[in-house]
Amino acid sequence: MELSRIILGPVMTEKAEVQKTRGIYTLRVSQHASKIDVKNALRKFYDTDVASIRVLRTVPKRRILGAGRSMEKRHREKRMIVRLAPKSKPLDLATFKAS
Repeated sequence: MELSRIILGPVMTEKAEVQKTRGIYTLRVSQHASKIDVKNALRKFYDTDVASIRVLRTVPKRRILGAGRSMEKRHREKRMIVRLAPKSKPLDLATFKAS
């Protein structure tokens, strides 16, 4: 998988913002991304060292409307919770460096 298409963006929630102060970042990633892909992308494009990665997948939530129709209330999403190494610099997603 192409490394530049793995990280889709940060997750902006209150809990994710609080965890940033402790070096833990929550990122939205591609459905097909693995932990190794995310670790390599962070090392290549953001110059950060990763200590651990945890995976969180959200299941789509559907509502039946009747007459064979349904509505999706929550879309499928894959997130990775990344803990940076203690000696690593903070992750700044605005500074994407293409190499």
